Amino acid sequence: MKKISLLIFLISIFWFIQPNKSFALKLQADTTANASTDDGFTTVGSAEDSLANSKVKPASQVDTAKTISPTVNDKEAAKPVSLWVTFGLGLLAGIAAFFLPCIFPMVPLTVGFFTKRAESKAKGIKSAVIYGLSIIVIYVALGVIITLIWGASALNQISTDGFFNIFIFIILIIFGVSFLGAFEITLPSSFVNKLDAKSDSKGLGGIFFMAATLAVVSFSCTGPLIGTSLVAINTDLLTPIVVMFGFSLSLALIFTMFAIFPSLMTGLPKSGGWLNSIKVVLGFLELGLSLKFLSTADLAYHWGILDREVFLAIWIVLAILLGVYLLGKIKFSHDSDLAYVSVPRLFIATASFVFAVYLIPGLWGAPLKAVSSLVPPLSTQDFVLTEGGNSTPTKTDVHTKRKYSEFLHIPHGIDGFFDYEEALAYSKTVNKPLFLDFTGHGCVNCREMEAKVWSDPRVLKKLKEDYIVVSLYTDDKTTLPEAEQFNSKVLKTTVNTVGKKFQHLQAEKFNTISQPYYVLLGTEGQELVSPPIGVEYDIDKYLAYLDKGLAEFAKQKK
Repeated sequence: MKKISLLIFLISIFWFIQPNKSFALKLQADTTANASTDDGFTTVGSAEDSLANSKVKPASQVDTAKTISPTVNDKEAAKPVSLWVTFGLGLLAGIAAFFLPCIFPMVPLTVGFFTKRAESKAKGIKSAVIYGLSIIVIYVALGVIITLIWGASALNQISTDGFFNIFIFIILIIFGVSFLGAFEITLPSSFVNKLDAKSDSKGLGGIFFMAATLAVVSFSCTGPLIGTSLVAINTDLLTPIVVMFGFSLSLALIFTMFAIFPSLMTGLPKSGGWLNSIKVVLGFLELGLSLKFLSTADLAYHWGILDREVFLAIWIVLAILLGVYLLGKIKFSHDSDLAYVSVPRLFIATASFVFAVYLIPGLWGAPLKAVSSLVPPLSTQDFVLTEGGNSTPTKTDVHTKRKYSEFLHIPHGIDGFFDYEEALAYSKTVNKPLFLDFTGHGCVNCREMEAKVWSDPRVLKKLKEDYIVVSLYTDDKTTLPEAEQFNSKVLKTTVNTVGKKFQHLQAEKFNTISQPYYVLLGTEGQELVSPPIGVEYDIDKYLAYLDKGLAEFAKQKK
């Protein structure tokens, strides 16, 4: 009874944690203060993109040691992904895992296991519940181990590192190819056999090892799914635990229900080739997702290996191949013969073909707003046919070449700057307010804002005509000249790249570490509207913010 109480206690702990707020905000100060000297990237796929970023300060100035603490501005700008969303992602991954060929065929084995052991209906239900709780404990324990090994701040730093993005790209490629049937990712057979032997023992130990056997045997299917879920969202203290809890809860509920009510098995479809088809579909999805991580590294380091049209061409080919596969025109090694195309297959194949057709205009510069946050920006495209996709400035006035403009770009033809000091000096000569755009190459929400808000004619008119726009990329890896490098007490590292220069600026001047972050300044560098804003998809509210800045600027000029 004590063991049962312990299991229930471990699960109930989660419900006393308020998962509507991410621990990332609470730990931002420590994350920045302990920033590594390694190059950092903005976080991919999340609402608090590029968490560990900060400010630029002229090298001639003396650093002032300052602890970056989360402020009201920070909370409004970051808008972290709710842990309920993280939990939901884990649930969906668990449901998807159930229909994979490594897990689905184990349902009758599980039912048979409990049918043999059950001396009465009450004991059978008790054993099934313990089995479900054991599944949850095993997977949540794995999440706890991941957190304990790396810690919250380390997880965030790892997720924003350039080499980590390359590593994740390679891992997802391996997972995707594995799901396509090229090879199986399995654990040592001796380890699996030992767990299986212990599952035959009586008592709670046997039930627990039965659950452990399920986790180990299904690793070739669940491993890629869990890995993808963990890297597709921001990593803070609770992320691994919550993902594992959601994932295991799905599996536990399903297997527990079948163990308690074996008659439900009669309503399940028979195992067959459709299970492998689900696995192949997930393989295609993982191959497509992997490109986002490669793109993040490519943009920050300016390798130029994955321009927008190359990225889209690969996605188009993958979408077409997926549709052709679902129609039975392509057969992989583990596939069985397809006698006919079912209605679900037809609908999914159609959706895949529609997605491919939607992407095709992007090869000639169409904005593709639905996926703008995932694909590289238009500035990386070599050929743009549409007028709206032209990424070159529309201004006709002649000016000297602006700093960093040879490798940094602002969308929608905005003729802006990429260096704070240079933009501030220019604003004084033309007597216009500054629009500071703290952004990042890997910032998903930044691309969403540019595609959905900046593209509005009213917003774009104000940015082009009423403000001096300066886009400050906080994750760019271009090396600064040695004379401009300095030690930052705020970041506790040497500022030796363009990105770190503007990381330092944001942290020291504005005491915030999130992107996107939009600040309106006067010609003397004073804030016109406080607090600044971050992600704001309501165009009317965004316009009101810009109008308020213009009104305050006009008032100060009098």
